[in-house]
Parts: sequence; C-alpha cells; structure tokens
Amino acid sequence: MFKQFIKDINGDQVYLIISLAMFMMFFLTVAFLLIRIKKNHTNYMSDLPLADSITQPENQLL
Repeated sequence: MFKQFIKDINGDQVYLIISLAMFMMFFLTVAFLLIRIKKNHTNYMSDLPLADSITQPENQLL
C-alpha cells in the first residue's frame, strides 16, 4: 500500500507530506512536554497572574 503511495507522488505532493510530518513532530513534542510537566510548576504558573509576589517553588521546572 505505501509503495504505491510513494511511487505515485508528484512534485507538489512532497510539500504536503513534509508539512504533515512537521506538524506531527510539533504536535507530539508539545504533547510530550505537557505530559512531563510537574504539578508544582502548573500550580505556580496558574497563581502567577493573581498574586503580587510569589516565591518560586523548589522544583519549578521539569
């Protein structure tokens, strides 16, 4: 199935496949980073606009 798809690719379709691959890599990278983020950091960032001065948590980042 994939052999026929790759064999029938014209010059214009290469750009479509490259853009789809770039989008998927970006989407998967963002999803991976969102899964890895710590709850401490999320709470700190959500409280930031409401508080005048907040000390940074000990384990702020990943």
